[in-house]
Amino acid sequence: EATAPELAIDWMRWCATVTQRRRPGWASPNQVVLRTPVARLRDFSTSPQSTILPTLVLPPQAGHDSCIVDYSPTQSQMGRILAAGLERAYALDWIGATASTKDATIDDYLDTIERAVNHIGAPVNLIGDCQGGWLATIYAAQHPEQINTLTIAGAPVDFHCGEPVIHAALKSLTPGGSLAFYRGLVAAGGGMLRGEHMLAGFIAIKPDTEVARQMQLLANLDDPAHVERYREFEDWFKYTQAIPGAFYLWIVEHLFRDNELIAGKLEVGGELVDLSRIECPLNLLAGATDHITPPDQVFALADYASTPKDAVMRDTTAGGHL
Repeated sequence: EATAPELAIDWMRWCATVTQRRRPGWASPNQVVLRTPVARLRDFSTSPQSTILPTLVLPPQAGHDSCIVDYSPTQSQMGRILAAGLERAYALDWIGATASTKDATIDDYLDTIERAVNHIGAPVNLIGDCQGGWLATIYAAQHPEQINTLTIAGAPVDFHCGEPVIHAALKSLTPGGSLAFYRGLVAAGGGMLRGEHMLAGFIAIKPDTEVARQMQLLANLDDPAHVERYREFEDWFKYTQAIPGAFYLWIVEHLFRDNELIAGKLEVGGELVDLSRIECPLNLLAGATDHITPPDQVFALADYASTPKDAVMRDTTAGGHL
């Protein structure tokens, strides 16, 4: 049975581990080969002269660092891509919004993808996670000739199906369709959505998960492996960055509120986004317990794209969103 001094020491160790955060970083060797105001293009290629078609990964731009796709040496999407033999691998690294980029729009993000594809050389295998997935889908619909395959993971295409928690929350916060609440968040951030506001929203959706993670840490303070895994996740999850206000409000209005992507009403760059222009093979990945993006939201892409049924792969993991 622990003594009072031992309990006090454990409490201090727990508090220190919970509160001390490090900046997250990329686990695999890479170099920045292109910069735009909203992103860097990172090259992970192991054989740049290979004739294998290049792969471009779009991480989420949701208030966290893009290094989630290269999270650790033992848990890396970029590492798995290279291990599978796709020797020319790239990832966009979204830059947190600043006063100079707070007015960046969807057009700026799509232009960055186009610049990346031009730098790499089309056609590409395009992969998008979460927000990066619907962004990849829009880009593929606008530039189908540049896409060899399209993979989306935990990415909403139909934002309303599958009883998503986020849609339920949004309906309660937009009475009569008003975006006043979201505009207020952006105004409070000086024209940006502050990353800590996005983080607070994620935690509020499933607060029991946050409490359980902290209690598990307390129970495993003497397990170095558990503590390091905790630190790796918290360093990424709690290290936030801002999102351009104009981009964020566009997402809320046209995608989360009005679901225009599948309604055939989404207009970008002066033209409608037509999902039927997508004809390439599709790889659709979902988490069975994903409360942010239920599987039906991901798999909906197959119903609107022109890809033949035998060129569509659907896979559901046992995990959740992250």
